[in-house]
Amino acid sequence: MRTIEKTATITADGTLTVQVPHDIPPGEHQVVVVIDEQPIARTKRPPLEMPVIHVGSWPENLSLRREDLYGDDGR
Repeated sequence: MRTIEKTATITADGTLTVQVPHDIPPGEHQVVVVIDEQPIARTKRPPLEMPVIHVGSWPENLSLRREDLYGDDGR
């Protein structure tokens, strides 16, 4: 016997959907379902705080053409 703790989805029509590990062989299995009385309260996560590095504006004469970035051999 094995205990697997997963989050499952129950639809309005009462269908239970749960993903089990891949090493469980296909076929009929005896299962025991324990359901909390309240659904999981999902909280909205705040946006990620990414660092910002200010390096100033780009030079006026900056060229990003391939010919200007690479030498005559194309690299």
